[in-house]
Amino acid sequence: MTRPHPGTRRPLTRAASWSAALVGVVVLTSVLAGCTGQAQSKVEDTYGGMPSYLATIPSTTDEVLEGSAAHPALTSEGDAVRVHLQDGAMVTATVTGPVVPGEGLPHQGETTTCTWTVSLRGTAGSVPVSLSDMTTTDQLGNVYRLSPVAGKGTPPRTLRAGQRATFELRTVMKVGEGVLRWAPGGGKTVAEWDFEVEND
Repeated sequence: MTRPHPGTRRPLTRAASWSAALVGVVVLTSVLAGCTGQAQSKVEDTYGGMPSYLATIPSTTDEVLEGSAAHPALTSEGDAVRVHLQDGAMVTATVTGPVVPGEGLPHQGETTTCTWTVSLRGTAGSVPVSLSDMTTTDQLGNVYRLSPVAGKGTPPRTLRAGQRATFELRTVMKVGEGVLRWAPGGGKTVAEWDFEVEND
């Protein structure tokens, strides 16, 4: 019987070869998984916050917020704000929209016609209502004046105790994020409603 030379390696059997390959695959998989997990955690940790120009909506938007010149309320479209005026008058305002035409059309422009519905109720005292006191602003800071929609209600110049009013406002504005503001009597803003203009 011939013995192999001490410096000569004995060839691996088929079983040993498969075993070595399997160990290599397991080690490589573990290393790759560790790298992927570290990379993913780094991406999540460094993603950053929302752009500074976007409004920050409070977490309690399902509740009726209180708004005044000293502490304007900021909420989402469709939510109600109880507005307090300096003379003690009060009204609950809700803004829904915008509704836009042309959704699903093959060509979508950078601007579109937007329509909001404003509802005022629960009036106490005398509340001045002027369409010029309501404006919208887009994410670039552009201010848009709103016009009444014919046949969709016209608010009185002053809303008396117990009265309510519902009307629609319209403008053409840029697609993207926006805010509708109300400053009764041309004073300071008392309520803001965040919305998004989409036409796709």
